[in-house]
This record gives sequence, structure tokens and C-alpha cells, in this order.
Amino acid sequence: MTRAVGVTEYGGPDALQVLDLPTTECGPGQVRVQVAAAAINPTDTFVRNGARSNTGTPAGIADVPGMDVAGVLTEIGPGVDTGLQVDDRVVAVVVPKDEHGAYREDVVLPQGSVVAAPAGHDDIAAATLPMNAMTARKTLDLLALEPGQVLAVTGSAGAYGGYVIQLAKHEGLHVIADAAEADEELIRSLGADEIVRRGTDVAARIRERFPEGVDGLADGAVLDEHVLPAVKDGGAVATVRGYRGDGQRGLQVHPVWVFGIAEEREMLAGLSALAADGTLTLRVADAVAPAEAGQAHARLEAGGVRGRLVIDFSR
Repeated sequence: MTRAVGVTEYGGPDALQVLDLPTTECGPGQVRVQVAAAAINPTDTFVRNGARSNTGTPAGIADVPGMDVAGVLTEIGPGVDTGLQVDDRVVAVVVPKDEHGAYREDVVLPQGSVVAAPAGHDDIAAATLPMNAMTARKTLDLLALEPGQVLAVTGSAGAYGGYVIQLAKHEGLHVIADAAEADEELIRSLGADEIVRRGTDVAARIRERFPEGVDGLADGAVLDEHVLPAVKDGGAVATVRGYRGDGQRGLQVHPVWVFGIAEEREMLAGLSALAADGTLTLRVADAVAPAEAGQAHARLEAGGVRGRLVIDFSR
């Protein structure tokens, strides 16, 4: 058995409970990770509250949220060829389904989802990297902007937005980002060239700076149609909740789903290296015990958390 945090009935933050769940066999092409830390992301709340369920109740023993883990590799299945060895420190991205989520001390994963942890960072910090950084990386790949072009980022104070800014600057893009007044110093430290005030009318403020519109947009704030006017005719947009645009002005709208890239090991390994050399900043808001996961979900949903809340399985 393994300790986990999950729900047996969907609901609010208090529906999360500490559970003992069966361990999973490590099969061909898979590895086992002893999880030291699991990051808490907004998408995890949709697992907890049943928003993504077709039945209204967990299909198995429980639904376990979570998409990011850091820990130690403890078993390597047949046919695995990643260069990793037992006892290596690793990070991994998890695609949650039923009892298989990141909020558990023992998780079996495809070999492509697991890479060496970023040197110089502890497990709590390392757990904040995989899902958000991979989503940011895929965003820039889809937007396909050239050095010197202009990228707008909404939700820039979030983990995804911060990684988009830093990766974009690393690739020579000019970045204009939204921010609340209290977050301006943070956003400048991440590398944004220009900052405008956040809100549903942010497109107008971006157009004041760039009257013809920006070349690309990463919409981490999920403003959808409200922010499309910021982008020039025929420009590129990346969204994070499946929004596909409304067909206006020839905009190229790309929904970004981490599920499709969860086994792109080279991508995650490259991001881990960028975290190790300081190109990417790993931001931790707080670490909590498994029994405090519900309180952490409540804090996340209340808003204003900067950096990731992380479940610390050493507690």
C-alpha cells in the first residue's frame, strides 16, 4: 500500500483526504518513483471537484489529483533505456486517471515522463517544474515566433506565465506582460520588457503600446475572446483551457494540452537543465503536509498565490 491524497466523493477542498491505496506493478517501459513532493496546480481542482468526470463519482477507489512529482527512482521496468539508475533524483509529469495521480508517495510512470531532477534544487522546488514548464515550452513551439518579434503574456505572475516569459526572453523575443501593481517587480525580475495592468480589458492597453497588435499571445489568464484583439491580423495565440478562438481576422489559435506531450522526455530534460543553470526560476509559495492538502486547495482557489503550493510527503 502507499499513502496518497485524493477524493472518494467529489467536492470542495475538504473532500481531499489522506488514503492508503494499492501500489501498482512496474511493467515494461515503466519506472517507479518514490515521491517526495507533488506540486498543486489549478487543474488539480477539476479532478477534486469532478468537473472532468462523466459519471459524477470516482470510477475506482478514489481519484488522485496532481501532475508534477519530484523524488527518487526506485525501480526500472523491462525495456527501459533512459540512462537513469535506481536512486537517481528525478522529476516527472503525471497524467492523472483514477488512483493514478501525483499526490501519492509511490507512482509508476512511462519512462518518457521521467528525467533527472534539476541540479541545485531540492525536491520541493523541483516539483514545480514539469507540467507548467512543458506547457510553456509547447506554447512557444506552437507560436513559432522569431527573435525580435513581440509576445504578449497574460497571467504572467502564475507558474505557466513566468516560464513563458523566461523561455521567450531566452529565445530573443520582446515580451509584454500583464500584472497587478503588486506583481510588477516580480514580472520585471522574470525578464518582461514591458508591463501593462491586468484585467479583461488588457487587450486595449497592449494595443496602446503596439497599435498594429502583437505577433503572438500566450493566454495564461484564460481571457479567451477578451484578449484576442491584442494580436495582429493573422497572428498566433496559445490557450490553456481548450479555447479555439472565434475565427476572427485569421488568427491562428492553438490550444495547448500537456497530456499530448507528457512523454516527451527530451523536452522535459531540456527544461530541467534550464532550471539547473538558472534560466528558469522555480517558485515555491509554501510546502504543506499531505493532511493539509485541502487547505492548500482552498488557498489556491482564493487567488493571489505566487509560486506553487507543494505537498511534502516527508511530513
